[in-house]
Amino acid sequence: MEKNVYLRLAEHLNNLPGGFPSTASGVEQRILRRLFTPEEAELATFLTLISEEPRVVARRAGISKQEAAIRLEAMAKRGLILREEPEKGPFRYLAAQYVVGIWEFHVNDLDEELIHDMKEYEPTLSKESMKVPQLRVIPVAGGLTSQHKILPHEMAGELARSQKKFSVGPCICRRENTLVGQGCGKPEETCIGFGLAADFKIRNGIGRKIDLQETLDILKQADENGLVLQPSNNKEALWICCCCGCCCQVLKTFKRHPKPNTLAATPYFAEIKPETCENCGTCVERCQMEALEMDNGFVFLNQDRCIGCGLCVSTCPTDSIALVRKPDRDQPQVYKDLVAMTIQHGKSRGKLTTGGLIKMAVKSKVDRILARG
Repeated sequence: MEKNVYLRLAEHLNNLPGGFPSTASGVEQRILRRLFTPEEAELATFLTLISEEPRVVARRAGISKQEAAIRLEAMAKRGLILREEPEKGPFRYLAAQYVVGIWEFHVNDLDEELIHDMKEYEPTLSKESMKVPQLRVIPVAGGLTSQHKILPHEMAGELARSQKKFSVGPCICRRENTLVGQGCGKPEETCIGFGLAADFKIRNGIGRKIDLQETLDILKQADENGLVLQPSNNKEALWICCCCGCCCQVLKTFKRHPKPNTLAATPYFAEIKPETCENCGTCVERCQMEALEMDNGFVFLNQDRCIGCGLCVSTCPTDSIALVRKPDRDQPQVYKDLVAMTIQHGKSRGKLTTGGLIKMAVKSKVDRILARG
């Protein structure tokens, strides 16, 4: 079983919307061997995007219901698969994507070898994950004014106030860099979760329960520390990441591109008012994309590099920088919920079709019926 199981798991993960592409070096296989035992890898291949009770997975995997329940819960606790906790009935389990998912769930299990492998794999992985952005950029609170036509899903505070469950945990990007001596010193406990994501993180020990006020305080702290706000790319956000351009893998991918504005899912860009700008350079230090620079004592803005985060706006002493809304034709698509975003991501990679989704749903229903016996 061990000989081919990791290859089969890699193919299984690559068939999920987020992708898990192969490499010439085989680094993705090394990562899976570090995270999964052979038995866990085997069982993971029997999970789909549809949450199912252990008895259904047991039938598909050819093991007992009791064994399936024990093993699936253990895998969920280790961040290898996802758990859904209905109000009534047993827990349900479904496949977790590698990112955003399995990788982030191992924030407390990092070691130098795993970090080294991930850094090697990240450029290959980014090419797949950027096809439909799983994250979007929204301005910090101080980056917006009453003059803006602001949509509720573009305001971090409104995203938080619409929720009832909150968690915060460590940022895996800053933690991994700190562990290998490349940390930036910015706050680590800034990864905010909502709803189902908060439940999962709290139960798995990768986040602690917080209330609305602490959530709002963390968002304010993010602005003070020059962190970019990146919620999940759906109107009913399940998380908000507070990111720095030196550690965040997404922002680093943007930064390597000559025109980050074309990659980031952002509704705004910045403009400078030269007539009032005092060229103090505060905005230059705050910009995570190097969109602002000093030249001969004057501040210049490269709008191709601007991702509309608002960090330059919130601390400008003369209010000489403002965010401007992109034209309607350039507005990024923000999906209704995580399901809609995930389906579109899969379709963009040729991994999901309407027929395929129907077939998956039918097969799951048949397996549920047969598993009753």
